[in-house]
Amino acid sequence: MSRAENLVTTDWANDNLNTAGLVFVEVDEDTSAYDGGHLPGAVKISWRDDLRDAVKNDFIDKAGLEKLFSEKGIAVDDTIVLYGGNNNWFAAYAYWFFTLYGHEKIVLIDGGRKKWELDGRPLTTDTVTRPATTYTAKDADLSIRAFRDDTVAAIGTKNLIDVRSPGEFAGQLGAPAHLPQENAQRRGHVPGAINIPWSKAANEDGTFKSDAELTELYADAGFDDSKESIAYCRIGERSSHTWFVLSELLGKKNVKNYDGSWLEYGTLIGVPIELGEPAK
Repeated sequence: MSRAENLVTTDWANDNLNTAGLVFVEVDEDTSAYDGGHLPGAVKISWRDDLRDAVKNDFIDKAGLEKLFSEKGIAVDDTIVLYGGNNNWFAAYAYWFFTLYGHEKIVLIDGGRKKWELDGRPLTTDTVTRPATTYTAKDADLSIRAFRDDTVAAIGTKNLIDVRSPGEFAGQLGAPAHLPQENAQRRGHVPGAINIPWSKAANEDGTFKSDAELTELYADAGFDDSKESIAYCRIGERSSHTWFVLSELLGKKNVKNYDGSWLEYGTLIGVPIELGEPAK
């Protein structure tokens, strides 16, 4: 994997808005952002309402994804062009989830909605509808998903990458500073985890930093190329962004996203927890 396969520029996106076989999809942290203006022709997927099971605390299952994609007019052979706000935070979450269920053609717009707006490109509030399809998903690929037992077993043996802010890592905050401080029953981090906040992978305009800069970022924090890796955050969305960087841009092998993340880990009975500032 490389950025040539998984990233497109805003110029490319602008030139291909009407290209057959491409489906532009916006996924935002702020699920109302799309309604205020979106790329021409783009459809909306809400991470909260569309990707999460309405009853069980989990993602929608394979049948749920098939129903969603069919209703959105996405076919198996289509290329999904994902973008969203806040440096593609939740767009990367969707990228990871769609990859989990085997959709093979997905790209992110580098810089996402932020770069599009900085470029001064148009947004529209037009309603977008596409002809329904009959989508068939693959079984979930669990090689890219970690669960709580995987994470506990990884202590001292794998790269555990905590991508939250230093304050959350240290146990001073329960969530990102701009969000309500709802959290697990305990604060802190998984013992042995290294702290590499997800946002450090992005430039000011929301685009990803260069491969050389990203490689240096992880190496300086203690990332060990010889080990398998698990990334986590609070609910698995910021760690999806880091999974994308490691797996899809830098081509690291055996990288998993622990989407249960701290909201689950910090509530488990008896698991080890550490407090304290990240190592300098």
